[in-house]
Amino acid sequence: MQRMFVLAFSIAAAAAGGAMAQPLYPDKPIHLLVGFPPGSQADTVARLFGQKLAEAVGRPVVIDTASGAAGSIAADRLAKAAPDGYTLGLMGEVQMVINPSLYKLAYDPLKDLAPISQVTWSPNMLVVNNAVAARSVEELVRLANSHPGALTFASGGSGSSPHMAAELFNASAGTDIRHIAYKGVVLGLPDLISGRVTMMFSPIGIVLPLVREGKLRALAVTSSKRSPAAPGVPTIAESGYAGFEYTAWYGLVAPAGTPAAVMRKLQLETAKVLALPDLHAKLADAGVEGVGNSSDEFTAMIKSEIPKWAKVIKDADIKPD
Repeated sequence: MQRMFVLAFSIAAAAAGGAMAQPLYPDKPIHLLVGFPPGSQADTVARLFGQKLAEAVGRPVVIDTASGAAGSIAADRLAKAAPDGYTLGLMGEVQMVINPSLYKLAYDPLKDLAPISQVTWSPNMLVVNNAVAARSVEELVRLANSHPGALTFASGGSGSSPHMAAELFNASAGTDIRHIAYKGVVLGLPDLISGRVTMMFSPIGIVLPLVREGKLRALAVTSSKRSPAAPGVPTIAESGYAGFEYTAWYGLVAPAGTPAAVMRKLQLETAKVLALPDLHAKLADAGVEGVGNSSDEFTAMIKSEIPKWAKVIKDADIKPD
């Protein structure tokens, strides 16, 4: 009897010791993959958010840039990473809901990636060269329809956020505005300012300073509600195209198979840091708003947007660069 008690005690002690030896997550730096270059909106959001997440979890968050292929290189690396919570990604709508209909991908965003929480959302802003004879969306559509194929819009490449917003606009307004692709939104700005291209749908944080300086004219934002960064600029929906909506977003994503406890911790910490007033202010300065929703809510949004953009890509016959 005494031997059985000693044996039972030893087993319990060993189990307790094993549990005590199990490290708490995280116990080393977390790497955050970003699929777009330094200076991009994705990079800005990653650095602002990553700094606060590091403070919250007590470990460094290292920003790893893996740009190229419209963000697919970073997403593919994330899908193949160990599902232990130490490699995460700040993935955007281009990587998660647009690229699957545009490219032959080595990853499946619904099977190989695990959404944790949506981090931010922001509208694109429709801006035109100052010489364009249009001061509203209605006037722009009238101008485009009176000169079919003569107006042009710049984008950051085929399938990029500005490209998709513009093609959705073409479909909604029945216009024929031609696409001029650049290797990044910023590279198209000199031609837009000089008048070599007519217009652009751009992440708001990139062009808002130019609008304030009087170098470009803002006609509308693409979200369903006005942007707090530019409350005087109407939405396309309220400019006569009810239901029009395009928002660029970024979310925290892990490799599929990441433990549920790790996913829960990351979601809770994400929601907490996005509620911090100083981070809210810094994100607002960059033209974006924090979200911090649940994994289920974020996943449902991704699933709903994939068929929406598949239709736009098919109808506009969009091909990859």
